[in-house]
Amino acid sequence: MKFTQMVEAAIPALRRYARALTRDKDLADDIVQDTLVRALRSEHLFQGADVRVWLYTILANLNRNRLRSLARRPPLLPIKENDASDFAGPELGSRDIERAFAALTEDQRSTLLLVILEGLTYREVAEVQGVPLGTVMSRLARARAQINAYLDGERPVLRRVKLSNENPRPRARSLSRPQPT
Repeated sequence: MKFTQMVEAAIPALRRYARALTRDKDLADDIVQDTLVRALRSEHLFQGADVRVWLYTILANLNRNRLRSLARRPPLLPIKENDASDFAGPELGSRDIERAFAALTEDQRSTLLLVILEGLTYREVAEVQGVPLGTVMSRLARARAQINAYLDGERPVLRRVKLSNENPRPRARSLSRPQPT
């Protein structure tokens, strides 16, 4: 199979992953287009492994660059739907899953999408993200635990961050004798 045919065959999976990653159809299509342009321009760099993993790597890097540039801008907060407490039905469950998924860190969300949505192996995900296999497994475990906790109504565990103006912890005194002067 030719390189362009392999790339073309991966487009639906790229679009699915990009849409799940960005949660915006138009933005996802833009990232997929940029991915395809880069892949076709860089065909000479492709080393004959799995095209799909190579394309996911390009897409993940483009998305990471997009997130970095967004971090430098002031945040725009979307207007959310009014949450009526008496709202019930099948839509409620999917909305909870959406919120739990949105609460994940970008690394956890990306890892979970590649494994669950795209069916990549842990090793392939590690290759795409450029991290060790153990990191992929850790991100998946934390993402699953956080989603389960969210759906069970538990509040997320927050780490305590030491502020720079807080007094440091007192040091233990030495038990040795003071040196004579």
